[in-house]
Amino acid sequence: MLRGELRAFRSTQVWLALGVAMLGGGGLFATFSYIAPMMTNVAGYAPSSVTLILVLFGLGMTAGNLLGARLADRALMPTLYGALALQAGVAALFMITAHGKVAAAVTVFLFAAASFAVVPALQSRIVAEAGNAPNVASGANQAAFNIANALGAWLGGLALSAGLGYTAPNAVATGLPLDLAGLSIAVSSGLLEHRTRARARAPIDEAPIAPADLKTGELARPPPRPGNSGGP
Repeated sequence: MLRGELRAFRSTQVWLALGVAMLGGGGLFATFSYIAPMMTNVAGYAPSSVTLILVLFGLGMTAGNLLGARLADRALMPTLYGALALQAGVAALFMITAHGKVAAAVTVFLFAAASFAVVPALQSRIVAEAGNAPNVASGANQAAFNIANALGAWLGGLALSAGLGYTAPNAVATGLPLDLAGLSIAVSSGLLEHRTRARARAPIDEAPIAPADLKTGELARPPPRPGNSGGP
C-alpha cells in the first residue's frame, strides 16, 4: 500500500505543486513571523494590542480559506494564480500601509485572506494530480508548508539583520525569492498541463480522413488486396 502511495511522486505536477507550497507559503511566513515588531515599531500599536492583531489575522485566514475553497471548485488553476498574485500585491502594499494603524490592520486581514485562499486550491491540485495515491502526497504538502515556515522566517530575518527596517520582510514576501517564484511555478504547472492535454488530443484531431469520391461525395473504398475480387 505504501509503495502505491509513493507512486504519486512520479508525477511532475505533484512536485511543482509542492514547490508552490514551499515558495508561496514562504511569502506568508516571511511577513507573519515578524508581524509583532512591525505592528509595534512601525504602525505604533502597543504590545498589548498584538493579540488583537493576531485575532484579525486569524479571521482573515478563515475568510480566505472559505473563499479559496469555493473558487477552487469552480476554477482551480485561475484561483491559484489569482491568490498568489494577490498575496504578492498585498505584501507589497503592506510596506506602505504598515505606517498607519487602521491601514495596517486592514492589510493584515487582506494579507491573511489572500495567503490562505491559496491553501485549498493547492491541496485540491495535489490530490487531483496524485490520482489513486493522495494520502502521502497530501502529507507532503503539509511538510512543504513547514519548510516554507522555516524558509520565510529565515529570509525575513536576513532582511532585518541587514538593517532594511521592520517592513523589509514584506519586500521578501513580495519579491522573486518567494511569492512571485511560487506564482511562476504555478503558471509553469498550468502550461505543462495544457501542453500534455494538447498532445493527448493530437492523434485524434490529426487522424487522416479517407478521400471522398469527387462525383458521388462518398468516401473512397480502399483498393482490393491481391487475390481479392473486390466484390462485397
